[in-house]
Amino acid sequence: MIYIFDLDDTLYDERQFVESGFLAVAKQAEERWGLNQNEVFTQLVKLLDSNGRGAIFDDFLKSYHLASKKNIQHCITTYRLHKPTLSMPQEHIALIESLPSPRYLVTDGHKTVQANKVEALGITHLFKRVFITHRFGIKNAKPSTYCFKKIQQAEQCRWEEMVYIGDNPKKDFVNINKLGMQTVRVLTGVHKNVKACGIYNAKITINRLSDLSQIDFSLSE
Repeated sequence: MIYIFDLDDTLYDERQFVESGFLAVAKQAEERWGLNQNEVFTQLVKLLDSNGRGAIFDDFLKSYHLASKKNIQHCITTYRLHKPTLSMPQEHIALIESLPSPRYLVTDGHKTVQANKVEALGITHLFKRVFITHRFGIKNAKPSTYCFKKIQQAEQCRWEEMVYIGDNPKKDFVNINKLGMQTVRVLTGVHKNVKACGIYNAKITINRLSDLSQIDFSLSE
């Protein structure tokens, strides 16, 4: 079985990156506009918890009458390009290391942002190759099967011999389910309570990533 992993909210809690980004923005807000770093960080977290990501920097800057396009873009750029502080549970590292090679990572998102996450987590060595889908064009982000087809071609294997482990039923599983790949949904992160049905859901659902070691894929083929 060839194991392919999603990144955000599958291998680590993406909230870490969000708060790391907020801290970078808060530091810039203090240096650039003389605002209090701690107050800005607290405000950004509160906006996230109450309104979601959306126009979070717009709303933050409006409260200080600073909501120009230039300032909003500055916050977005600072958030995206900062070098994050991230960590992955040791049990997740041990799990991945216990699985047979080759192993792959397939993740969506801004090219620099995702590369910085992988670097911060220090996990490149765990995988034969890391696929950041946006490097191949946004059209090849999930639910596109583009990167999965590249893996299948490289390994010369059947689709049934590949498994993708992810958390987002809106895009992670639908098209690779159609190909016959094995799919596993981890009920973690912001999508853990999303109800999914039919081919949008994974073939197997687990409560935490460590449960992956208990799955016998020969029984699910």
